[in-house]
Amino acid sequence: MRIRPIEFIGIGFILVTTGCMVPFLMVLQVLEPSFLLSFISYAASVGGLMLGVIGAANYVHRDRR
Repeated sequence: MRIRPIEFIGIGFILVTTGCMVPFLMVLQVLEPSFLLSFISYAASVGGLMLGVIGAANYVHRDRR
């Protein structure tokens, strides 16, 4: 089963949102700031951005055919 481009975009959006909310919660001191949590937040943000771009490119490529 293949993942459709719109699902890539949706997963990317969730990851980018998570990557933004975790540092915000650390600033508000709801979550304990740590290096691991910061690294996971950064990885989620970058990974979500990449998945969103890949999904958008696949979406445009599929509609051009």
